[in-house]
Amino acid sequence: MREAIDIHADALKRAALQAGPTAPVRNCPKWTVSDLVAHIAFVHGFAVSLAVNRPVRPSPPAEWEDLLGWWDGQRLAMREAFGQAPETPAFSPYPGFEVTVGDWIRRMAHETAIHRLDAESALDDVPPTRFSPDFANDGVDEYLTFLTPRRGITADVRVTTPERTWAFGEPNAEVSGAADDVYRALWGRPHRASVTGDLEPLAAP
Repeated sequence: MREAIDIHADALKRAALQAGPTAPVRNCPKWTVSDLVAHIAFVHGFAVSLAVNRPVRPSPPAEWEDLLGWWDGQRLAMREAFGQAPETPAFSPYPGFEVTVGDWIRRMAHETAIHRLDAESALDDVPPTRFSPDFANDGVDEYLTFLTPRRGITADVRVTTPERTWAFGEPNAEVSGAADDVYRALWGRPHRASVTGDLEPLAAP
């Protein structure tokens, strides 16, 4: 998962540089590319502080070149912080839930992958990025079994990919399809999954 963070962060940065800071992000209509990079830079910096048990809400710089350099610094710090044993306890912002460094590694891998798609959506020629079934299924599992309950949301949904099935409560929504498409559907990104019912209660912030 540590390698996945770098792979997707590198792809995100390439797309951001190609699109430019003022380009609109199709996947997130309220954002420009600069807004997107500021967000992922903040998240990476915040994750560093959580992994080392010193929670701090960082403040990315506003100027584009400064922001890119600051983000590079946070990425380096994240590699160091995530070099700890995955089972090492980390700070948890979720009351009642313990979190490890491994949890933050996994969280950042998927956070970065999804925002890679956002950066690529700002390009005139959007690349045909597809995530492997292993990675996408892990992302679906992380979304449903880690992130959703920690956000205080009950997942009354049935989710099916060719490799796995998740079922919670009395499902009022069903999602099925290739793991890559189901992954995108849960995160509210363009997809080709089959969706019945209302996924809005599960929507990521």
